[in-house]
Amino acid sequence: MRKSSAALATLALAVVALTGCTAGPSFDAAACDRAAATSGLEDLANVSGAVGDEPDVELFTPVGAGESAFGDVVVGDGRALTSPNQSAVFEFSLFSGKTGEPVGGTAYDEDRAQLGSVEYWAQTVPVFGEALKCATEGSRVMILVSPEDFGAQNLSGFGLDADEPVVALFDVVDVFPTKAEGALQFNDAAGMPTVVRAPDGRPGIIVPDKAAPTELEVQTLIKGDGATVSEDDTVLVNYTGVTWADRTVFDSSWDRGAATFDMSNLIPGFTQGLAGQTVGSQVLIVVPPELGYGEQGSGAVPANATLVFVVDILGIDPPVSARQ
Repeated sequence: MRKSSAALATLALAVVALTGCTAGPSFDAAACDRAAATSGLEDLANVSGAVGDEPDVELFTPVGAGESAFGDVVVGDGRALTSPNQSAVFEFSLFSGKTGEPVGGTAYDEDRAQLGSVEYWAQTVPVFGEALKCATEGSRVMILVSPEDFGAQNLSGFGLDADEPVVALFDVVDVFPTKAEGALQFNDAAGMPTVVRAPDGRPGIIVPDKAAPTELEVQTLIKGDGATVSEDDTVLVNYTGVTWADRTVFDSSWDRGAATFDMSNLIPGFTQGLAGQTVGSQVLIVVPPELGYGEQGSGAVPANATLVFVVDILGIDPPVSARQ
């Protein structure tokens, strides 16, 4: 049992069946009623401590787990997890359902935090992914995991018996947006690519049938009201890159989840195009070859290619991604 200076408070849980959210490429927070049902989970433990700090937990053991279930110990009022690959910062603790002793977890140290996602946790333990769907920033989620759902390999890895249930506490510390959030901007520059957007924010880039610009061109398409990006920052972005000449997408983060970049390690045109922009913005950047991959090219980018990027700036200085 882990202790903190805060007094223990009795846990009151609203429990949701693990089938309450529909699987798919995205899920709507409004469609997931996390308070749809109740269960005996409120009798599992006393939990106290602020979300994001190591909790003080007293489990009433032994815990029976014929079926896995989850409940919100604390319901946050922040952004919801509405996409499988949406980046978020989680802290978590795992406990033996037999003894109540901690068996693993994170350090609860913001300097050592990692980015994760619902999809990342679903691949680790599927029940975790189900329990985190539609959870909101600032929430603390308790998950009772049956031995079958935790898996024999995971049980062995944590030194647990084959019939031992696991109790997990997940804190949803920070949830990043999946797309730009701000005010649409008017741009009247002639000869520039046009950007259209799907409902989920994914951009489509229409390159005009004209000669490519010879200088770096930058347009702010959506203006966010967040912090200003500098050339020394690490940024979290969703982006799509297209070659001007053949209008082919050579790279995109939209299918695999947002990317974390050290601005000092990018091609010069990308860095210069983002510097001075604000979090929440969507930026169109046309990069001439000398500020891109030049005469060498790179991977799917041919030599002397002019590149077009549409970049959604989601955050600055996020933790390292656990998915990388």
